[in-house]
Amino acid sequence: MDLGRLQALPDASKITSGMTAGGVSSGSRQVLSTETTVVFPPQEINDLRAALLRDLSGRSSEVPLLIQPVEPVAAPQTEATLANGMEDYTRLQRRILLATLILSAFAVVVASFLFDRSTALSLAVGALAGMLYMRLLARSVARIGGDKRSVGKSQLLVPIVLVLAASRLPFLEIVPSLVGFLLYKPALILQALTDR
Repeated sequence: MDLGRLQALPDASKITSGMTAGGVSSGSRQVLSTETTVVFPPQEINDLRAALLRDLSGRSSEVPLLIQPVEPVAAPQTEATLANGMEDYTRLQRRILLATLILSAFAVVVASFLFDRSTALSLAVGALAGMLYMRLLARSVARIGGDKRSVGKSQLLVPIVLVLAASRLPFLEIVPSLVGFLLYKPALILQALTDR
């Protein structure tokens, strides 16, 4: 049953006589259909439930409201609110990239003191690849909306190229490069904790 037919009915309490197990009234109107799913607003559900209970019991009785009607609240989204949201997103991007840069610089300095230069260089290359990955991902997420509905896949090439470069180039090591690449994760966690 479509919503147009339901709205054409003057009142849900008029659907009271001739209900059969198949859901068809004695008239020619189809009241309930097992083939389609119709979503009724809460007030109409309560009216239909009351009409069905009155019909089945043979007497008129008040049925308490099981679902309270909710007034729809529509917040109009204007260009100003959308622009403000994009400004907030841009600021968040910059804070995350700055946190990743600071954490990566600290990790590279510590690695240069604790390990050899090759390990520190691999960590730095991985950290730069991680920042590039974050930037490409943020740019792809910013484009969502309008006609685009999904995130692009171009940022997935960054870790693949990093692993290939670390396996082919003798001065890069794979494990420190991957650890450097994953340094954006702790920066995201720190940013989430500081935003609370």
